[in-house]
Amino acid sequence: MSVKLTVRQVGDVSVIDASGRITLGEGSSAFREAIRDLVAKGNRKMLLNLAEVTYIDSSGIGELVSGFTTVTNHGGQLKLLGLTKRVQDLLQITKLYTVFEVFDDESVAVRGFA
Repeated sequence: MSVKLTVRQVGDVSVIDASGRITLGEGSSAFREAIRDLVAKGNRKMLLNLAEVTYIDSSGIGELVSGFTTVTNHGGQLKLLGLTKRVQDLLQITKLYTVFEVFDDESVAVRGFA
């Protein structure tokens, strides 16, 4: 199963709920398209909820970084929410934990954009 993405608005923050696997191919391209689509529509505050993501491969990590760069270059912010232990460990190993703002609570994360 590849990734399933659902976008919802919480105030002026676009929350992207991801579930499944972010891997080479369909999973990472769906993620890339969702980010670019939101940026094209003028959304600059994005919160990526990874609580239901079971696996991310190196291609998926690359897409996280690419999405972060795309949003940042357009004057926005991309933050992460609800990392599983596996994803948390992956961000620690790759040192990306220092790049992304990570939250466990959605309401705290949304307030963090203010």
